[in-house]
Order: sequence, then structure tokens, then C-alpha cells
Amino acid sequence: MGGVGEPREGPARPGAPLPALRWEQIRRHNLPGDKWLVIERRVYDISRWAQRHPGGSRLIGHHGAEDATDAFRAFHQDLNFVRKFLQPLLIGELAPEEPSQDGPQDAQLVKDFRALRQAAEDMELFEAKPAFFALLLGHILAMEVLAWLIIYLFGPGWVPSTLAALVLATSQAQCWCLQHDLGHTSVFRKSQWNHVAQQFVMGQLKGFSAHWWNFRHFQHHAKPNIFHKDPDVTVAPVFLLGESSVEYGKKKRRYLPYNHQHLYFFLIGPPLLTLVNFEVENLAYMLVCMRWTDLLWATSFYSRFFLCYVPFYGVPGALLLFVAVRVLESHWFVWITQMNHIPKEIGHEKHRDWASSQLAATCNVEPSLFIDWFSGHLNFQIEHHLFPTMPRHNYRRVAPLVKALCAKHGLNYEVKPFLTALVDIIGSLKKSGDVWLEAYLHQ
Repeated sequence: MGGVGEPREGPARPGAPLPALRWEQIRRHNLPGDKWLVIERRVYDISRWAQRHPGGSRLIGHHGAEDATDAFRAFHQDLNFVRKFLQPLLIGELAPEEPSQDGPQDAQLVKDFRALRQAAEDMELFEAKPAFFALLLGHILAMEVLAWLIIYLFGPGWVPSTLAALVLATSQAQCWCLQHDLGHTSVFRKSQWNHVAQQFVMGQLKGFSAHWWNFRHFQHHAKPNIFHKDPDVTVAPVFLLGESSVEYGKKKRRYLPYNHQHLYFFLIGPPLLTLVNFEVENLAYMLVCMRWTDLLWATSFYSRFFLCYVPFYGVPGALLLFVAVRVLESHWFVWITQMNHIPKEIGHEKHRDWASSQLAATCNVEPSLFIDWFSGHLNFQIEHHLFPTMPRHNYRRVAPLVKALCAKHGLNYEVKPFLTALVDIIGSLKKSGDVWLEAYLHQ
């Protein structure tokens, strides 16, 4: 064991004693070009390597100067394989008298959560059922064929077109769910197989980039509902959520009538997210990051779609059908993904432990066979956020263990009826708008 102090220049030499470091030293290394993090009490300098991190530099950088042990275990399947990449970055270890987590964190909760994860592994809850996911892909492909057959057999009239658009929108929604499973490497044992399959589903079946989705979605999982770390809640100045309401009010910022954001949400939220925001952001990502393979996959989707429907509608009609499908699926995406998050705590970084941070930002929706399918099992958002790589068909089995952990530590395990969860989105937006107005008028 080396003495307490700054580590030597460069990585630790194999067999040499590791410098013992304190949290007060580690905290100083959380700058854009200077980041350390702690995994399993070992300290790593990721400053130069972060740009090569497969999940992106932002994802790993969000854990700068923190204990990232549970995040490390949550995001990776083969820990021994990943540890090989960490070894050259090792610069020290926590001093024996230092706690494993920095700040006012509940060490017993951390310990119990890790025991729960081990129990889930022992129960083989991280093992996927191939037939389950094969059935999901099969019913997506069947819906794609069915939509085309409706137009082929009944013509491009309003009734067949409306029915075909609904079928295609349902297929697209279920594609979101399946690519989400693949992105979290919860389908195949080998990560590469998951990545290739995700590119097919996301690219050929949806027209989006798998890398773009993972880039933004993994940040959401790492720091849910944290401003400037979770892209899903960094939506100001269009909408004000959580703590941003007070901040904008005190600073007299009024770019939009935020006290009415719960109303204009219906005009620019659900209808336009996928059609406008995602399409533009996705294309920009592929071009700026030079993801040419993803661009080819996306091009194959548009080629297939228009080759299938231009003969029936012409170019303008096929384009109108595409827009209709995107708007319909966008409604599904916004309501289903945000019913578990927007009504929860939203604000700045509080440096909580993994379990506490995930529970503060998520809630569940009462399960049923229909809701499980319709939401892609995102009604089990708590379990999904605690265990991102767990196959979704096992959420029901792990849920009682998570609920028991919450009861033991006095944590809120919130479960809502489906319609209540949807209404709470609007209620939360109205509450944030009212808070903004009060701060705006009285400061």
C-alpha cells in the first residue's frame, strides 16, 4: 500500500503498491479534461480515454469524481472483459479509512442493493428467453406486411389508409421497444449480436441511428432527471420542469407562456417529437459523427417504405402516410416514456447512490398483459432503471425483491393506474408552470 497522496504520473505499474487516495483529492478531478472515477474502491483516470469509451465520453464523464461501481455493473454484461480496459487507467485506490461512497450516502442501502442484484443473478433473471424476443420481432414484421396488404387488397381509400397507418404506427412503437431491449444488450449473451440486431431494427425497420439512440438514452439511465446530464429533461426553454421553473421565474425569463405549458404541450409535445425533433437530431448526429453505416441502414428504411407505398399513393400521398405514422407513433412515445419520469423529482445533480437516484426519478404503472405489451414493459420503469440489462420478461419476478428493499429503507416504491400516470404528466407540467409564474411575479 502506497502512502496517501497524489498518484504517480501515468498508470500504476503491475505489482507495484497503489497510492492510497482520499475523496477530497478525487473531488478535484471532475473537469472536462481531467476526470477520475472510482469503481470497486479503485481509482481510475479516464481523462484521455473517455473519448474512446464505447458509450460516449459524456456517459462516463457524468460519473466523474464519484463511486461508479453500481453504474459499471448495471451497464456491462461481461465485467471481467471490461476490467481489462480499466487496468491501464488504474492510478490508485481509496485509503482504507475512506468510505466506499463519497458524501451522505446510505452505506447499508448500497450493500443491500448489491445483495439484491446478486440474488437476481442467482435466480438467472438476467437470462433472456429467445422465443420471447423472436415472437416480438415476428409480430412486428407481420404488422408491416399486414399494413401493405390492407392497401394492396382494399386500395388507398381513407378507411384502408387510416387502418394501415394505425397498424404501421403500432409496429413502429413496438420497434422502439425491441430496439430498446437490444440497445441494453438484454437479448443476446454476446454484446456484438445485440448491436447488430439493434442496427437492423433501428435502421431498417425505423429509419434511425442505433448509435444516436444509445448516445442519448444511456445518459438518461446514468443520471435520470438530472439537468444537463439527462437529455430527456433538458428541454428548457420550451418546457420548464422541476427546479428550472423557480430558476427561470427568479431570473425573469419568459420565452413562452410557461403557465400554459400544460396546454401547448398537446400541440408541440406528443405530435412533433418523433416527426421533427428526433428526425432532425438523428440526421445531424449521423452526419456530424460520420456514422455512415447507420445512414445506410436508415436509407434502406426510407427506400423500402416509399417503394412499397408510392405505387399506390404517388410521392405526395406516400409522404402524407409517412407523416401520419410518425405523428401517431410520436404520441405513443411521449405518453408512454414520460408517464414514469416527468411527475417525479427533476433537478440538478445531488450525487446519490445508484438505487436512490433511480428510485427518485421513476415510478411504475399497474401491470396487465395489455399494458405490459403496449408499453414494452416500461410500466416496470423502476426495475428497468435499477437493472438496465435485465430482459424485460423478468421484471415481474424481480419486482417483489425491489419492493421489499424499498420497504426496508423507507424508499417510495410508487405504482399508479395507467390513466392516472398519463394525467399526472399534464398535472406536473401545470404545477411547474404555476411555480414559474409565482416566482416570476413575486421576486
